[in-house]
Amino acid sequence: MSTIMVVNPNTTVAMTEAAVAAARRVAAPGTRVVGGTPSTGPSAVESNLDEVWGAAGVVEQVLFGERTGVDAYVVACFGDTGVPAARELARGPVVGMTEAALVTAALLAARFTVVTTPRRTREQSHRVVRALGLDHRCAVRAVDEPVAAVAHGSLHLLEPFAAEARRALAEDAAEAVVLGCAGLTDLVAPLQDELGVPVVEGVAAAVTLAEGLLRQGLTTSRAATYAAPERLRPVAR
Repeated sequence: MSTIMVVNPNTTVAMTEAAVAAARRVAAPGTRVVGGTPSTGPSAVESNLDEVWGAAGVVEQVLFGERTGVDAYVVACFGDTGVPAARELARGPVVGMTEAALVTAALLAARFTVVTTPRRTREQSHRVVRALGLDHRCAVRAVDEPVAAVAHGSLHLLEPFAAEARRALAEDAAEAVVLGCAGLTDLVAPLQDELGVPVVEGVAAAVTLAEGLLRQGLTTSRAATYAAPERLRPVAR
């Protein structure tokens, strides 16, 4: 049995629980999914400062996972907060939900659009889109609601997300939609029913990719970029 930790870079336990539930719905029978919530940090990642603080929380949880036998990690924050540092620390693979969602969408559609929240976080999505070389295929849109609005579910935001997704299909020539927050899992099925196109949720995509890497016996390259740091200072827990 493999253990995958779903790491939430913010301190909102309800969001961790929702991400873990989304992961468990798609995980294989032989996969154990656990959650990781930082002991300190932002309650939501909505700014550059939040990202830095949240990345420290990701490091804390990965160090804890390394001590307790975790085999792979999924970082459940759109923008992939702390993923590069986590890859330096973890023995097993680390999959960011943003990279996973974008790569999955690229396999399903010629063009696709991220619909994220709130508006000020669009650059975090654009950053990952550019890094993957997908900016010619992917647009980024936003519904201007705080991340806290989806801490306990997102069905109450179905209409604004559906409206923005419909605009993406019409104006961006999108053929699939990527949900740009770990708190939006409730919207996958109703949006697919309404839009008639694939709707990709990053936590589910990341868990299945992490499982595939584990089954292939693959982990992060240590050749240079993600070589382990020479000095590690474990974060107290």
